[in-house]
Amino acid sequence: MEQHVRDSIVTTTLDKAAHWAQGNSIFPLTFGLACCSIEMISLVGARMDMSRFGSEAMRATPRQADMIILAGRVSMKMAPIVRRIYDQMLEPKYAIAMGACSSSMGVFNNYAIVPADKFMPVDVHIPGCPPRPEAVVYGILKLRKMIQDDPTMAWRDRYRAHGTEETKPWSLDELEERAGRAAELEQREQDARA
Repeated sequence: MEQHVRDSIVTTTLDKAAHWAQGNSIFPLTFGLACCSIEMISLVGARMDMSRFGSEAMRATPRQADMIILAGRVSMKMAPIVRRIYDQMLEPKYAIAMGACSSSMGVFNNYAIVPADKFMPVDVHIPGCPPRPEAVVYGILKLRKMIQDDPTMAWRDRYRAHGTEETKPWSLDELEERAGRAAELEQREQDARA
């Protein structure tokens, strides 16, 4: 009887269960820029079937998505718009640069194209021109593994980039701390003048 109970019951921690659920419910943002978007669109078809990973619900608004796939080339004029859309996504959020153009400007080595790393953080790069849907699925699996291992270890933590948000919602404690630091600096300046 004891062996049957050991074989039948699975125990885990609440954190591991939450990480597993978060990694299996990634909602991608529908954002295609060029030819790579055709390959991205094929991910929801029967052959690739992204619903295996809980990602079949592609969202059309950044407020409901937690992953953006930059599929195609990004021009200098489009980069601020992409960044604004990325900033509107709720935390935790992830980014995939799909294709050679989005990763490293690809064949368009001119002033008008900018790689995604120059204006926003990218968690996974998928090479190819355009990459096959299998490569995109592999990239999503790599991102899913990263989320399930430690979803809090997003790019802001890895690169110590807190405060780089376009708009930062300050909590009351943070505002009081900043005001205290400002008052302390002002007092030091007054003491230095005296």
